[in-house]
Amino acid sequence: MHLPKLVTDLPGPNARAIIARDAKAVSPSYTRGYPLVMARGEGAIVEDVDGNRFLDCAAGIAVNSTGHSHPAVVGAIVQQAHKFLHMSGTDFYYEPQVRLAEEIGRIVPIDGAVKSFFSNSGTEANEAAIKLARYHTRRPFLIAFLGSFHGRTLGSLGLTSSRAVQRKGFGPVTTPGVFHAPYPDPYRAPKGSSPAQVAAESIAWIEDRLFMNLVSPDEVAGIVVEPIQGEGGYIVPPIEFHQRLQELAKKHGILLIVDEVQSGMGRTGKMFASEHFGLKPDIVSIAKGIASGLPLGVTAARGDVMDWTPGAHASTFGGNPVACAAASATIQLLEGGLVDNAAQVGEHLLGRLRELMAKHRIIGDVRGKGLMIGVELVKDRETKVRATEERDLVVDRMFAKGVLALGAGRNAIRLCPPLVLSIDQADCAVSVLDESVGEIAKERGLA
Repeated sequence: MHLPKLVTDLPGPNARAIIARDAKAVSPSYTRGYPLVMARGEGAIVEDVDGNRFLDCAAGIAVNSTGHSHPAVVGAIVQQAHKFLHMSGTDFYYEPQVRLAEEIGRIVPIDGAVKSFFSNSGTEANEAAIKLARYHTRRPFLIAFLGSFHGRTLGSLGLTSSRAVQRKGFGPVTTPGVFHAPYPDPYRAPKGSSPAQVAAESIAWIEDRLFMNLVSPDEVAGIVVEPIQGEGGYIVPPIEFHQRLQELAKKHGILLIVDEVQSGMGRTGKMFASEHFGLKPDIVSIAKGIASGLPLGVTAARGDVMDWTPGAHASTFGGNPVACAAASATIQLLEGGLVDNAAQVGEHLLGRLRELMAKHRIIGDVRGKGLMIGVELVKDRETKVRATEERDLVVDRMFAKGVLALGAGRNAIRLCPPLVLSIDQADCAVSVLDESVGEIAKERGLA
């Protein structure tokens, strides 16, 4: 199992039967893009219930960092499962959680001593970050960024602003006092703008608009930011943005909370995307790729910041011992070569994708770091009108050709494969994207 191989029409008969059962029994709130019904996986390849094999460039939304069912991770899970499955770190102690906390403290880009709170997901990690920031600073307000995604539970939903549908129908969001600032997008900046100017405009908006008109900086507990914006379109900001944001936070005694849920754990060719920008956050939220597919969230913070008292926050299942064992095995694999592979294969993949821009004028921008790559589609390169429907059609066409990809933002395709992706598999993904983009552009009169 190394490259795609399709043996039935899609979806096949077994897949159609399961999808029909799903429609009757499962919540309709899930956003299924195309009819994949998975049966098993190995590395960067998944097989559906009809025997069709696909190259996975989605990785369960950037979760399967070490590939599907890596033997070392499975071995760690089985070994721990034979010992005990649960004992709740909220009320008792167990070594797998302590060991993982020590490992997180070693790898996370926070200066000094680090302590970690364990939960089950990215949104829970961000919920804990919100509570901790307010508890430690005794300040009520938070700043996040337009286009951000920090989760869908009601606390973190107050930070999220990537799509209105994620808030629609739920009434007033239950995290009052959240202000949103523009996230710098170099591709969509005014023509001729330098990266430094793009960064300066975002920072000026906070200083000259938010702090002058809406909220006093001495009442802001934290600034919550993605080092590379995920759901917003895989947007890579100028390095000056993060440097100036960090300076701004320090100036006003505001905690810098960096959401590494999607960009962390080797995804960008470094253990954390913060490292590309020289960021030293006060709090870091981690999830997705940390446990190679098992549910786990971590809120890591400077030791002096995590000063809340017993009972202030807890989680029955957070830091489950089996998930902790999987995370420790994952870290070992990442440090053992997968972070380097993400950097090397990602550089190759970015180069190949940028070559396609000369061939397809519908490709407006290719951006990313490591194996966190966005391809933005536009109807016209001069006006940069978003090719939203065309993006969805390309993703569907890639599925029909055996490659799994996802959308990001309104008109970008995201490629976030397992970090085990090989050069041959990267070339396969480029070939399928090339064919799919070409076909859809021709069909839509954009070739």
